[in-house]
Amino acid sequence: MSAAEVAEGNPQPLGRAVVLSLVAMALAVFVISNDISAMTVAVPDMERDLDATVGTVQWVINAYTLVFGVLIVTGGRLADLYGRRRMFFAGFGIFALFSLIGALAQDPWMLIGARALMGVGGALIWPSVVGLIFAIVPAARAGLAGGLILGVSGVGNACGPMIGGLLTDVFDWRAILLLNLPVAAIAVLVTLRTVKPDPSGEEREKLDLLGVATLSLALVAFLVALDQATDWGWGDWRIVVLLILSVVLLGAFAATQRRTGVDVLVPRAVIGNSAFRAACLATLLTSGIWFVAMLYAPQFTQKLLDFDALESGVALLPMMALFALTSFVAGPLYNKVGPRPLLIAGAALMPIGIVLLSFLEADSPYGAMIPGLAVLGIGAGFFYSTLTNAAITTLDADQASLGGGILFMFQLVGGTIGLGLTTTVVLGVSDGAAGGAEFVDGLTAGFRVDAALGILGLIAAAVVVRRRAARSS
Repeated sequence: MSAAEVAEGNPQPLGRAVVLSLVAMALAVFVISNDISAMTVAVPDMERDLDATVGTVQWVINAYTLVFGVLIVTGGRLADLYGRRRMFFAGFGIFALFSLIGALAQDPWMLIGARALMGVGGALIWPSVVGLIFAIVPAARAGLAGGLILGVSGVGNACGPMIGGLLTDVFDWRAILLLNLPVAAIAVLVTLRTVKPDPSGEEREKLDLLGVATLSLALVAFLVALDQATDWGWGDWRIVVLLILSVVLLGAFAATQRRTGVDVLVPRAVIGNSAFRAACLATLLTSGIWFVAMLYAPQFTQKLLDFDALESGVALLPMMALFALTSFVAGPLYNKVGPRPLLIAGAALMPIGIVLLSFLEADSPYGAMIPGLAVLGIGAGFFYSTLTNAAITTLDADQASLGGGILFMFQLVGGTIGLGLTTTVVLGVSDGAAGGAEFVDGLTAGFRVDAALGILGLIAAAVVVRRRAARSS
């Protein structure tokens, strides 16, 4: 039976075991989200301690997010094939082991390697958590699942710079990685006691290794090209080669999915689901707004308002706190009013928020940022939480982890595309100015490009709810 139908009547109460399981899942989401942003404030300390340049140390962050994003679809398929609980434990084992190795690193390359392998653990944990939460939560309270995932993720991202700054100031940057160990231990122990073991002895499909290889290499080539384009230039032969390679490998991936029968990385039931495809497109078009705000709002506060790194992290709280709060609120509302009003409202508020930020001027105070940040946070909370619920519940229950991985991949790719386009516009309009009116002019133009993409995302979101309604009728 499809998970698309939400049970009628009063919501089922959550038992103690379910609540404890959700706490463990929340800890898992928190720690892998926190790890994305917590390390950013420790870059200067890592440069000094490891005698490395900022360009090298930046890969401490990039290696984690790149591997995480590239392998998350594979992680989702592994969770659906071999058991979400098993992959949850395997992911946390990898994550904790390489957190410890990273904390003990004596040179930047050992740390970068450890962070990359932490990304492997994260790519197993995230889709396993998505599948487990949608399986644990009663159908009548399905809205709680997406709200919990995105709400806790927002809290983790919001707290990351503050936790990272505090631990770096009181101890040193290694404490950020060591914090992962007790959190991982608690999450694993609680899950071990409260989540039922995966079924055993079943005949399973095989993992599509050729599909994994072609998709992963295509994403690596594409994401590296977008990441390096602002340094090398879009016309640089290396960027052109990487983009061509990505297109060729994506074509090869598509061919493998047609040829390999049932043992494919992305089954036809997922590819052929029109509501799920529209959700992926909406995520792709809209995520640039979120990623751009996360990067360029701190750029504005540091370059124009002279905030330090920790102050810039705190300055994001209106956006991040409202994102987390709205994600939690969206869960109960989803069950009461359905996905349509929440998804359309979220998809509309996100471009409105970035447009409000586009009116900032070189002499604008911090208070002028708050309306745009707040609107963007509310919009993102409604959009991502509702879209996750609406998309995952159109798939069969045994495809929930894969669906969660695919959605996250489109979020990462869309965010990376948005960042690449915005940075190109900012540098072109500002002529490379590091601050002042020229830089702000570049931000204005870049933010409005993202708003235009977000409007297209709004159209795709409307398609999601229409096709979902058609499938349910």
